[in-house]
Amino acid sequence: MTVRIKALVFDAYGTLYNVHSVIALCDQRFPGQGNALSQLWRQKQLEYTWLKSLMGEYEDFWVITEKALTYACRHLGLTCDEGTRARLMDAYLHLQPYPEVEEALEALQSRPLAVLSNGSPRMLLELTRNTGLEPRFKAILSVDEVKIFKPHPSVYQLAPARLGVDRHEVGFVSSNYWDAVGAKAFGFHVFWINRSNATPDEMGYTPDAVLRSLAELPQHVG
Repeated sequence: MTVRIKALVFDAYGTLYNVHSVIALCDQRFPGQGNALSQLWRQKQLEYTWLKSLMGEYEDFWVITEKALTYACRHLGLTCDEGTRARLMDAYLHLQPYPEVEEALEALQSRPLAVLSNGSPRMLLELTRNTGLEPRFKAILSVDEVKIFKPHPSVYQLAPARLGVDRHEVGFVSSNYWDAVGAKAFGFHVFWINRSNATPDEMGYTPDAVLRSLAELPQHVG
């Protein structure tokens, strides 16, 4: 089905950028532990954002990401010295875009594109600049403006407010199902990028389209 929408908004981590592209560096620093460290690091990073939101507290995503790394290393019994921690954190400013991202964004340039992310403004700006994607976006939006993390509705409201469109005219793209259903509950038209053939959660909301990669997105928007 072809859907006419006025703006496309993308999640960053896990959607445009592969958060597990840090595995090689993790393995270099902790041989044989790269995958386990990356997986637990990401898991705790997300858990901490949800906990902070429920507690009515807020911390910069960079701080949360470092705390999640510290926990993951401690849980796995890895000694993470200051230099190693700095190298691993810096990797979050150089995450690899998924292979199809650049071509997909190029094909979608006829409408405003934006990023809406838990990342801090500095993290998102450096990441998009380091990977050459910054010019593709009309806006790079961070939860830092509202001091609460996804999937709180006030985060999603940032997109229509900045782009000057109605929420129902926004196409929202995420590979994180919890983010996709949060956006759907808010009123966006949602594209879930299910690269890993994951099972949808039972949350009472269903994405409007399920895609295997961003390469399929241009054919779904008119």
